[in-house]
This record gives sequence, structure tokens and C-alpha cells, in this order.
Amino acid sequence: VGAVTQGPPSDWRAYVLGDATVRAGSPSDWARAALAAMARHGAERLVAEVNQGGDLVESVIRQIDPLVPYKALRASRGKSLRAEPVAALYEQGRVKHLKAELGALEDQMVQMSVRGFEGRGSPDRVDALVWAVHELLIEPASSYRRPQMRSL
Repeated sequence: VGAVTQGPPSDWRAYVLGDATVRAGSPSDWARAALAAMARHGAERLVAEVNQGGDLVESVIRQIDPLVPYKALRASRGKSLRAEPVAALYEQGRVKHLKAELGALEDQMVQMSVRGFEGRGSPDRVDALVWAVHELLIEPASSYRRPQMRSL
């Protein structure tokens, strides 16, 4: 996911550039896929949810690229609650998909509801999307300071 964050947060937009999901790969396979996607899109940092992987995720990434800008994220709320602010951004037209090859991601997206994921397996693709949009738009907007005007 990439973002344009010029002006006030209400003008910010996110663009889904691709889905680099790896199925049934070894840890080094998914780490290489993540780093390749990062390089392909000129990403500034790699973010990863580490609730179940703990230090393993960073350790495997660092074995391949010890200097990669990396941020570990820990979920404190369920997937549906985390997805709600991102769903609101979609409703506002502030998140767009740039590629037609996002069918597997979009299939998972339509199976999300307020009750949770109603599909089979894990909504891993949606979860990655939610984390990315959260890190690019929602988190920075929470600390955004509007320009102030002072009178003399």
C-alpha cells in the first residue's frame, strides 16, 4: 500500500499496489517475498504483525536484510474492530485498488462483516491490508497538528 499524505488528513489517500501473499512457504520464502515487494514498490519500511510470530518475524527478515527499516505491530483488538476505520476510508473513497490482480484479496474483503470473517481459513490478506492502511493513514492522522494562526 502506498499513500499520498499532503494537506490535512481528510485529503490523504491510500493506494493498494499489490498482494504479496505467500502460501505454504518457509519463513525465508515469506521474508524474501516481503522484501521483494518492498523493493519493487520503493517502500520506506516493512511492517509486520507479530502477535503469533513474536521475535521470529524480525529475526528471519534480519537474516536476509539486517538493515531493512522494520516495525513490529501487536494487535490488541480483534480483526473486525481493527478493520472498521479502514472500511470507513473505503466508504469515503479514500482507498483505491490500482491493480486488477487483487481478486484473492477482494474475495476475502467481501467475506468480512461486523461479526468477523465469514469465510474459510484466515483473512490474512485483509489483515495485511488493514495494518498497512492503518500505518499509512490512521496512525499518522492521530498525531496530525493543524496549522495554527497566531495574531499579533
